[in-house]
Amino acid sequence: MTDGKQQQLYKRTLWIVILSQVFSGAGLAAGITVGALMAKDMLGGDGAAGIPSALFTFGSGLAAYLVGRHTQTHGRRLGLSYGFFVGAIGAVGVIAAAYWESVPLLLLSLFIYGSGTATNLQARYAGTDLALPQKRATAVSAAMVSTTFGAVAGPNLVAPMGRFADSIGFPTLSGPFMLAAVAYTLAGLVLYIWLRPDPFIVAQQLEKERQKDEKEVEVPPMSTHEKRGVTIGTVIMVISHVVMVAVMTMTPIYMQSHGFTMEQTGMVIGFHIAGMYLPSLFTGVLVDKIGRTWMAVAAGTTLLIASLLAAFGPVESLGPILTALILLGVGWNFGLISGTAIVVDSAHRSRTAKVQGSADVFIALSGAGGSILSGVIVSQMSYLILGVIAGVIGILIVPFILWGQARQRATLFAK
Repeated sequence: MTDGKQQQLYKRTLWIVILSQVFSGAGLAAGITVGALMAKDMLGGDGAAGIPSALFTFGSGLAAYLVGRHTQTHGRRLGLSYGFFVGAIGAVGVIAAAYWESVPLLLLSLFIYGSGTATNLQARYAGTDLALPQKRATAVSAAMVSTTFGAVAGPNLVAPMGRFADSIGFPTLSGPFMLAAVAYTLAGLVLYIWLRPDPFIVAQQLEKERQKDEKEVEVPPMSTHEKRGVTIGTVIMVISHVVMVAVMTMTPIYMQSHGFTMEQTGMVIGFHIAGMYLPSLFTGVLVDKIGRTWMAVAAGTTLLIASLLAAFGPVESLGPILTALILLGVGWNFGLISGTAIVVDSAHRSRTAKVQGSADVFIALSGAGGSILSGVIVSQMSYLILGVIAGVIGILIVPFILWGQARQRATLFAK
C-alpha cells in the first residue's frame, strides 16, 4: 500500500470513528448523570451512590480486556461494534430494572452497561492505527472531541427524556437510559457497517511487510524501556481517571442536597463532559508539539485546582461547582491524551491492541475503586474531604511523570 492510499484510508477511518463517537457520547453521558440518583433511590443513602459508577466501571474493565484481545486477533470493527451492542443491552436492562424495581437486575444491567463506556474509550485507538507517529496524539484528539457533541446533548436531554419516560408509564430516571440504548446501538451499527477495511488489520499487514523487508522474523520481548513507557502512560491515565470519577460521581448527589434542580445538575454534568472531550481540539496538537511530559504536568495541576475548587467553592450559586467540573474534565483530557500517546509510542506494533486493552482495564478498575470510595468518603465524612483527597492524588502525576521521563532518558543514554 502506498503512503497516499494509507493516508486516504486513515482519514476515512477517522471520520467513521468520529461519527460513532457522536452517538456513543450521548449514551455515555446519560448514565453518568442519573446513575447515582437511581442508586440512591433504589438502594437508599448517599453511600450507595457510587455503586452504579463502580459497577459499570468494573463492567468496562472486563469489556476493555475482551475488546483488546478480540481486536488483536480479529480487528477493531467487530470488537468495537459488539462492545456498543452489549452496552445497549445493559441500558435496556436498567430500564427494565427501574420499571420492575428489581435491585439484582439493576446491578447486573449496570455491569453490562459498562461495555459501552469501555468501547467508547477503546475507539480512540482506532484513529491511531494508520496515523503517522507525529500525528498519533492528534488522531486520538479527533476521535475524542467528536464525543463532545453527544456527551453534551445527553445530560441536557435528561429532563425531556424523564418526561417521555413518565408519559409512557416508566420511572423518570429510566428515561436517559432509553437514550443510551438507542445511542449505543447506532454507534455499533456505524462501525459494523462502515469500518471496512479494518484499520488494525491493515496496520498489522503493513507492519509484517516492513518486518519482511528488514528481515525481522521474530517479535522481540518487551524491553525495559517499553515496559517503563507503557507503565508511565498507564499510571498517568489511571490517576486522571480516578480523580475525575471520584469527584464527578458524587457531584449530582452533592448538588441535589443543596437544592439544585435536575436541569441544573444535567447542565453541570454536560459542561463537565464537554470539558472532558472538547479540549481535544487542541490537546492532541499540544501533546505532539510541546511534548507528553509537560501536558501530563498540566493534567496534574489542573486536577488539583478543580478538586479544591469543588471542595471549597461556595454552594450558594452554580458558578463555582460548574467551573470546578469543567476544569475536572479538562484535567482528565490532558491526562488521558498524554498518557495514551505515551502508551502508543512505547508499545511494539505486534502487541499494540493487547497493551491498549490492558491499560484500559487498569483505568476501569481504578475508576471503579474511586467510585466506591467516593461514596464512602462523602457518607462518612464530607464532599469537602473528597475534594481534598482527590486533589492530592491528582497532583501526584507531576513528580511521577518527571521521575519516569528522567529514568527513560537515563536508560536510552546508557545504551
